Amino acid sequence: MSEDGAPTADDVPNFERYARQMVFAPVGAAGQKKLAAGRVLIVGVGGLGSWVAELLARAGVGFLRLTDDDRVDEVNLHRQALYAQADADARRPKVQAAAARLRQLNSQAAVEPIAQRLDHRNIAALADDVQLIIDGTDNFATRFLINDYSVKMARPWIFAGAVGAEAQMAVFVPGQTACLRCVLDELPPVCRDPNCRTAGVLSMPVAAIAAFEAMEAIKILLGRLDAVSPYLLKLDLWSNQVQRLNLARHRNAQCECCGQRQFEYLQP
Repeated sequence: MSEDGAPTADDVPNFERYARQMVFAPVGAAGQKKLAAGRVLIVGVGGLGSWVAELLARAGVGFLRLTDDDRVDEVNLHRQALYAQADADARRPKVQAAAARLRQLNSQAAVEPIAQRLDHRNIAALADDVQLIIDGTDNFATRFLINDYSVKMARPWIFAGAVGAEAQMAVFVPGQTACLRCVLDELPPVCRDPNCRTAGVLSMPVAAIAAFEAMEAIKILLGRLDAVSPYLLKLDLWSNQVQRLNLARHRNAQCECCGQRQFEYLQP
């Protein structure tokens, strides 16, 4: 075990619970050991992050760091996994409630709850020792911050968002794919940045796109970058429409972030 209690590749935890998962050829026993040694930062454990955290814990990912400064609220229970009515009644910090539930789901996973909002001051400390960053946020300012850090430190990250009955997801791998700012070169104005409060949100697209996030995370932790999705995937579960945007076509050599390596969102 590592100093923080997370399994390492040399450990041999009880893999019996993953028997059906290991039958899948790309995983196998060797892949399951890689997952047990995997280290992930999940930024935000609301709708998206809570579902992703549960899926990764159940899959046997060894270390999950959760960061969020919010508390469980009854109005969010319809779309957020891990939380119960008692958590909302007590206004428990999300990371504490999530960590407790994840440990119940899989005692082999080490879960580190950090009751902080990710910003330019703490991102290095929170992300330096993980292999992958997963977006569970609801705003583009934080996503641009994650993108800057990802490009600067060559750390892959997975973006996702859900509003109404729609959801979208993309994997950004520095040096291999476009970055978020190749696709969206500036923060959208508030009036063009709909969120759950202004546009509403259903639980179904949240759970659906979180499953895509978790699947891409597993591929990365297994070292299967060849299988990672090259698309920005958009789902509309109300109209049953699926769209794919090829990110390779949007890679921009003049991008201020990945092209010119200017990381303004990491600055004070």
